[in-house]
Amino acid sequence: MRLTQALGKGTGLLGFGGKMAQSGRDSRALLAHALGIAPDRLMIEHDREVSDDEMAAYEALLHRRLENEPVSRIIGRRMFWGRDFKITPQVLDPRPETEIIVEAALQGAQPTRLLDLGTGSGILAVTLLAEWPAATGLATDISPGALAVAGANAEAHGVADRLVLAEADWWDGVEIRDEDGAFDLVVSNPPYIGADEMAGLDPEVREHDPEVALTPGGDGLTGYRAILGGLRARLAPGGRVMVEIGPTQGPAVAGFFTTAGFEHVTILKDLDGRDRVVSGIGPA
Repeated sequence: MRLTQALGKGTGLLGFGGKMAQSGRDSRALLAHALGIAPDRLMIEHDREVSDDEMAAYEALLHRRLENEPVSRIIGRRMFWGRDFKITPQVLDPRPETEIIVEAALQGAQPTRLLDLGTGSGILAVTLLAEWPAATGLATDISPGALAVAGANAEAHGVADRLVLAEADWWDGVEIRDEDGAFDLVVSNPPYIGADEMAGLDPEVREHDPEVALTPGGDGLTGYRAILGGLRARLAPGGRVMVEIGPTQGPAVAGFFTTAGFEHVTILKDLDGRDRVVSGIGPA
């Protein structure tokens, strides 16, 4: 079977299986993964013969997709801000909405030292350090498995020498040393799904993202309370803070910022017009 025939078969299988909206994109990604080539090579190698073993591997991936496993989970990669990131079952699958933090951060001045709380796969810390070659950073997570993934991504994107990774439960273990200085940018995408919202999540999220990265339990606001509770002691004067939120949490989280003494508190929207990021500036 030639490559174009294999691709057509995969697209049709996904379409008939209820994945019509993304069947072409998903089938291309899965075929490239099965063949061990970059997706942009599919067009170039359209007349390539696909062996029986390769076809069997491709079909196995297609059936995983039909069982609602996200493509990014199947291939172990996710594009974020134009870069390819490794993901594993130990980390949250990055969403495009999180790029709102990167976009907003890059509109400000380059920080000397940044902090990413609950880094997961490292997308925020690694992306920002790659965009700011003179900055250094600290990225923390409660999960050793997540930190291993973040370290691999830091190495892959050439920022490992400027990023320290530390196992920490929010501020527990995050200390400021005189030689380091305080952080002038703090970012975080904490777990924010309320306990009563978990059952209503898309199965592709609920069944494949680690629960600890999705929900803190309760009302979903525990992470923000923890972050704001220890932030002032670690933030440089006039430092910036940006956190991702759920679309209904803007007023509550913005209120936490204001109560904690932050200025210019702003709720930023994603491309669908939903509240997505709360940002603020610490006192000078």
